[in-house]
Amino acid sequence: MTDLVTWAELGGSLAAIGGAAYARHAHPAAYWSAVGLPVSMARLLASYSSTMDACGLTVEPSRWRALAVKATTRREVRPVPPRRGMIRPTTTGLRFRLRLAPGQEPADVAASAERLRHAWGVHAVYVRDVKPGVVELRLVGFDVLRKVRMPRRVDAGPLRVPVALREDATAFVRDYQAVPHELVLGATLSGKSMYLRNLLTGLAAQPVVLVGIDCKRGVELAPFAPRLSALATDPEQAAHLLPVLVKEMEDRYDLIKARQGIAPGTPDEEITSDIWGLPEDERPAPVVLFVDEVAELFLVATRKEEERRDEMVTQLIRLAQLGRAAGIYLEVCGQRFGAELGKGATMLRAQLTGRVCHRVNDEASAKMALGDIAPEAVYAACAIAPELPGLAVVGDTSGGWSRIRTPYLSLGDAAATCRETADLAPDVPALTPFRPYVPPVPVKASEPLAAPHPVTE
Repeated sequence: MTDLVTWAELGGSLAAIGGAAYARHAHPAAYWSAVGLPVSMARLLASYSSTMDACGLTVEPSRWRALAVKATTRREVRPVPPRRGMIRPTTTGLRFRLRLAPGQEPADVAASAERLRHAWGVHAVYVRDVKPGVVELRLVGFDVLRKVRMPRRVDAGPLRVPVALREDATAFVRDYQAVPHELVLGATLSGKSMYLRNLLTGLAAQPVVLVGIDCKRGVELAPFAPRLSALATDPEQAAHLLPVLVKEMEDRYDLIKARQGIAPGTPDEEITSDIWGLPEDERPAPVVLFVDEVAELFLVATRKEEERRDEMVTQLIRLAQLGRAAGIYLEVCGQRFGAELGKGATMLRAQLTGRVCHRVNDEASAKMALGDIAPEAVYAACAIAPELPGLAVVGDTSGGWSRIRTPYLSLGDAAATCRETADLAPDVPALTPFRPYVPPVPVKASEPLAAPHPVTE
């Protein structure tokens, strides 16, 4: 009987260990909440002072504190770590704030992030500057990019679309008013189309004019035709569509100038330099132009096509330079983008503030996307594995960069969203000739309420 109890206890222990190992691999969020969170919390509370001292984040105490310690306890005066705020557990990690000691800066804490990660047994540690003298430490318990789950609470709004998850478990929000134009690069099967799909369906629920240029005969953007106000499926159609957008931009500038030319006694808040300062009843709807496979607009085979290419590139550059104030934004996508495409390519790239680089086929493509704004991000982009589609490196002109991953969204669900929101498409008369054809949805014949019975004599 004793042997049976011993074997039962041993089997229960092995089953618990095996279950924990399986949960850690298959369900990391559940494992973190059940096991990882309590363990990491205990490590942090037990070793906070010694860890900060080992990382060189402690300072000598003030003279008054040293005198008080000697007078009350008569023990040795030790260096003082940064004052820690309340620890807040989350579904992905821990958060708490540190009040820096005199002489410290946020870079000191950021330089020790890797040491803190190992000391407290978490996946990663990120440091964010909150205000002068205060930083926030975000501890991530597991790899949140392996299985993307978007946060429940996201700060969305007009022209703000939560499109991916950052590696620090926060949402990456595409904000067109802060970053008006963006370049998205990625090789085949890298997840670039998934990023575009999430972004387009997020904008579909807002009163935004969506315009597409898809030189792959429309195979990428055609499923979203019910929500698109205009669609060009080859360079020839794009050559007719771009001048219309430029003319729309010029008309909007005339509207802004007319608003500025008002009486001298008009209050300052009624004077504007972009469409967002116009009254709501006069404000035109914003326009987002999606350009897929932008390299197709640059490739030419004849002299006549070269003239058309130069004209299209010039119009794209004009939209990138002047479109923000008129409420026209660009989302330029492609597998590769660089100076070898031809005249105007580098100038167009310089106007695209946001940069998103998925897995690419060569280092030169990553340099084209990120090398001029965040050189360190180039190596991170080149290290993206093929088995992680949707993983990308995002950067902007401030020099900051981070890894993101787009959640999976099926093409059927995205197309259904565009069909449901088709009535939200603003009416732009100039774009009516370019509106894509939407085939009618077949309606299934309803079954009769009562089965027919033969007439009997």
